Amino acid sequence: IDGTITKSDVYGQILPFLGQDWTQPGVAQFFTNIKENGYQLLYLTARAIGQAQLTKSFLISLRQPHIAKNGLVATNGPVAMLPSGPVFMSPNRLLHSINREVILKKPEEFKIACLRDIKALFPEKVNPYYAGFGNRDTDSISYTAVDIPIGKIFKINPLGKITFSNMESNKTYSNLNEFVDEMFPSLDSTKAPVVEKYNDWQYWHPKGYDLDSVEKELLKH
Repeated sequence: IDGTITKSDVYGQILPFLGQDWTQPGVAQFFTNIKENGYQLLYLTARAIGQAQLTKSFLISLRQPHIAKNGLVATNGPVAMLPSGPVFMSPNRLLHSINREVILKKPEEFKIACLRDIKALFPEKVNPYYAGFGNRDTDSISYTAVDIPIGKIFKINPLGKITFSNMESNKTYSNLNEFVDEMFPSLDSTKAPVVEKYNDWQYWHPKGYDLDSVEKELLKH
């Protein structure tokens, strides 16, 4: 949440409750589009459980301009809200949580344990996680620990610029709406399957694919 939905960790917890918007532009619409493609969002934060009510209120009340997939922003019209989803928080007290995240700088200790506990609820060969968003290297460590592919781990900086697969980009949440259907293919079984390796989103990646490999992948579908 902090630094991923908000622009930074500390100010992200303080400024919204002082009436100042400190959220990443376009995040509500982008996450909504992901949810509409059939994915369930899970909110994971190292905030202490004592902040649960404030955190949930913030997530529920967030409002941003609606952004069409072609990038057009609705200035006077519908608004975008964050999709509903479970919120997982540190079970520790506030001071313990602050010490772990700010002083020790080891928020991944809680996050990895939490993600592994959730994963353990599913069959052994099933990974319930498709992608992960964060703002720190420790978030990448947490997601890698539960086998989220590196190409599906996205790191956001305070300016809203997104890094993926260890590659810098000038894309933001708002820009990525154009590619949401390629990044998160619809899970609707009535639609044609997508060969994700070779869709339009892959122009980001420098590695090419030989035609034989493409043909073999297409024949699987």
